[in-house]
Amino acid sequence: MARNPRYDLLFEPVKIGPVTARNRFYAVPHAAGMTNSMPHMRARFRETKAEGGWGVVCTGYVSIDPTSDDAPLPFATLWDEEDVHSHALMTEAVHRHGALAGIELWHGGGSVMNRTSRVPPLSPSGTAWMATHVNFMGHQRPRVMDADDIRQLLTWQADAARRARRAGFDIVYVYAGMGYLPYEFLLPEWNFRTDAYGGSVANRVRLVRELLEVTHEAVGGACAVALRISLEELRARPSERAASQAHEVVELLADLPDLWDVKLDSSPTDCAPSRFAAEGSHEPVIGFVKALTRRPVVGVGRFTSPDTMVGQIRRGVLDLIGAARPSIADPFLPRKIDEGREQDIRECIGCNICISSWHDSVPVRCTQNPTAGEEWRRGWHPERIAPAGSEASVLVVGAGPAGLECALSLGRRGYEVMLAEASEEIGGRLRFETRLPGLAAWGRVLEWRRGQLERLPNVNVYRGNHLSAADILELGVGHVAIATGARWSRRLYSALEIPAAELEGPGVLTPDDIAAGTLPRGPVLVYDFDNYYMGSVLAELLARQGCAVRYVTPAGHAAAWAIMSNEQPHIHRRFAELAITLSTLTRVRDYAGGVATLENQFSGATEAHACAALLIVGARFAHDELFQQLRGDPPALERAGIRSLTRIGDACAPGALVHAIYSGHRFAEELDADREALRYRRDAPLPRREALPRAASLA
Repeated sequence: MARNPRYDLLFEPVKIGPVTARNRFYAVPHAAGMTNSMPHMRARFRETKAEGGWGVVCTGYVSIDPTSDDAPLPFATLWDEEDVHSHALMTEAVHRHGALAGIELWHGGGSVMNRTSRVPPLSPSGTAWMATHVNFMGHQRPRVMDADDIRQLLTWQADAARRARRAGFDIVYVYAGMGYLPYEFLLPEWNFRTDAYGGSVANRVRLVRELLEVTHEAVGGACAVALRISLEELRARPSERAASQAHEVVELLADLPDLWDVKLDSSPTDCAPSRFAAEGSHEPVIGFVKALTRRPVVGVGRFTSPDTMVGQIRRGVLDLIGAARPSIADPFLPRKIDEGREQDIRECIGCNICISSWHDSVPVRCTQNPTAGEEWRRGWHPERIAPAGSEASVLVVGAGPAGLECALSLGRRGYEVMLAEASEEIGGRLRFETRLPGLAAWGRVLEWRRGQLERLPNVNVYRGNHLSAADILELGVGHVAIATGARWSRRLYSALEIPAAELEGPGVLTPDDIAAGTLPRGPVLVYDFDNYYMGSVLAELLARQGCAVRYVTPAGHAAAWAIMSNEQPHIHRRFAELAITLSTLTRVRDYAGGVATLENQFSGATEAHACAALLIVGARFAHDELFQQLRGDPPALERAGIRSLTRIGDACAPGALVHAIYSGHRFAEELDADREALRYRRDAPLPRREALPRAASLA
């Protein structure tokens, strides 16, 4: 199909200093958990975006010196010539598809602990980031930078920029955002120096200016120099010389960078989950920048709609459409718009599982795109899949997330697929969850797969078909995948921090009861030890229905794991807005006669709390009775010609949506595959070498 003319604007080339991006699609720097220790995975992951049409493809954050050590979080390095060799794999891969390669040079300053290098961190005034969540806690405090340290920093930046040029990068960054060292000089809370680098905005911006200048000098006009800067805090601060301190900073630096990459200040706001922020939510903060500089501006906003993208450009907000999460969910987003296939875009749902993977220190994961992170080690591709390995037909039982992804991927391979769903509507848990407050965007998981399945003549979907084991044995299929999901239990939480005995009785509910239409009236106690989104979103639902809600958890925060997905700060604010009472470090010991007995997790002190219902959001267990019945009769399976019987998704091991979809996709990829296709390749750092690869050398 031809491209819609109203999107032609998105495919205009953009000059960025000495280089030119082929279009306005810009895959901004973002961590992907693939560092110098996984160079092949990193190169293939970024290459897939270039293949998908992104005009610029950037790395994640790259340390310029051992004084910037973010371990155990997965950061990359550009400390020596061996690192140059490692990064050259990525630039060569990106260049093969006509894209520019960008590198985000980074110094963490007082926001890192240097756990591995064990040298004192640096900060403008000896201030440290003292986070309230344990994965960012540490006890190595920074030292105050003196004039020699500043000169050293400028040298490290220049040396890293020269290495970046040798590695083949086209755009080299100065990173003054997200609480890292140059940003720390911009804010008076970090910077209370009395020398030329402290005090006025003009002084506080001096270090950023000098970093830009030495970077320009180091790359010698061969690369563009970009400034990535956070403006949220500065935008909120008054200035005597401009509309805000953010305006003043931009005016002072104006045309010094070749590109402005503008963002917000913290991960929970910059990469806010869709539950709490809509597409394009950055505009009120960063929308002024383009009016103050002649240089191109790139920004993000979880853009998935080409109309929104065009609107940002026409209204003078951005020149380039930046994306991290949407470029993971669909690396081929630009190509699909270019080819008039907007309906095929696998839109980001804003669940932030990708961000949680960085917090987990593992390669990136994506709910929508199960091939993310598996491009090299499993050979998966978001748009291509191997043809069927046999003519056998496949039955998938259950049209929830795992079953839908499984049937779709099998159908794309060319198998004849029957997808049987007991309910009248497909979607499984998504039918309920996408109706919960803030989770409507998660419906993209269902709607995209529904639309793709409708175009596959070899996949037949049977709704309202509750199959028994005997029914399946009579169908004459070669393979059976059971995707019947999981159920929430009424188990309580023991002092050993595992689910304990079931609690039965009037008024004891689970999320399954809410999904079935049971809504309690009167005060409700939501007891959450699942620690992800479900407990907090049900508390919000009930509060909006007019119930008085008390949320109880044995953890130290509401939705404790949701710190990993940037949701937790927003959840606490939402609880305050809705007057939801929060009790942490507390277990429910019993519930009877409308009274819950609460017990402190550590002291054992008890408290009685009257409530009309107790909603337990805790353990889930596989709903796999059908699988067990079939597996229990191997001769019957053989007589029926069933070659394989497999559980997928929650029916195998309950998890988040990302796990269910990955499970369904993996089954489809591996069915009838040869041993080589099943091989799990382990990446490793490149061996040390003296010479650089020829393609990365400078003339």
